[in-house]
Amino acid sequence: MAWLTAGEGYEITLGEDGRVAARRNGGRQLKSLPKALRDHPEVDRLRRLGEWLDRHEAACVAQVDAWMVSSLPVPTGLIARVWRDDAWSSALRDVAVVGDDPDETGFLRDVTGDGALKVVDLDGETVRLTPRTVTLPHPVLLPDLDDVREFAAELGITQKVEQIHRATWTKPADGFKPTATEVRDYAGGKFASRFGLAARATSLGYRVSGGYATCKVLDGGRSTEASVWIGEPYWDGESETGGLSWQDEDGRAVRLADVGPVAWSEGMRMAAALYAGRTIEEGRNA
Repeated sequence: MAWLTAGEGYEITLGEDGRVAARRNGGRQLKSLPKALRDHPEVDRLRRLGEWLDRHEAACVAQVDAWMVSSLPVPTGLIARVWRDDAWSSALRDVAVVGDDPDETGFLRDVTGDGALKVVDLDGETVRLTPRTVTLPHPVLLPDLDDVREFAAELGITQKVEQIHRATWTKPADGFKPTATEVRDYAGGKFASRFGLAARATSLGYRVSGGYATCKVLDGGRSTEASVWIGEPYWDGESETGGLSWQDEDGRAVRLADVGPVAWSEGMRMAAALYAGRTIEEGRNA
């Protein structure tokens, strides 16, 4: 960003770290902002711009994450239009995408001037994709995920959106009772307070509604909400994680046998993340 005049003898700019930096006219950048500039209108304007850019960057990452979790088709033209925005390209770069053919899978590296996606495929070749839409698949839907992860490591792939290295749970093929609607693999995690458990849920990005931590997933075109019991809302004593269950759009319990692969993985991921913050007993009787 260009240097702007602010006060007598000073220039300011918004640094790469999002903070306002200053220098004397044409001189070297100062280590800190001079007192004379701290309340300057131009400094305040740059601070607010930096805060907006941070929010914009977070919103771009959240949107790409939502596309990926739900494996929604995204118009190629839309990706091409937003790519010129650094926040969008940073969120999208190196995300695995799939074109019209399931074999058209690769890591998005760039967008050409005519709107084609430049992708490094799983053979290591750079190819152009021009389908009407692409999907950003949830990793549980990718065949040979371990091989894809190994290949990504060889390429030095780093993703702003957690996709390839996202923790996944594969739904067991069978073993469910016909009427079963709850999983208790991560039930019983004890917390000093219900407030602490709810705070952990929100810090991980999950919604707290009533006595539950929840996350919504669009799986195969069907909206499903995973829920983990975390305790009565106004209870101020010890609390613990309960069972994990899923509900459809009308709030009806979904049988485990009918839970889709993405909804299963994301529900288990939430339950495991909550359980990981439990109080660990120490000592001989732990």
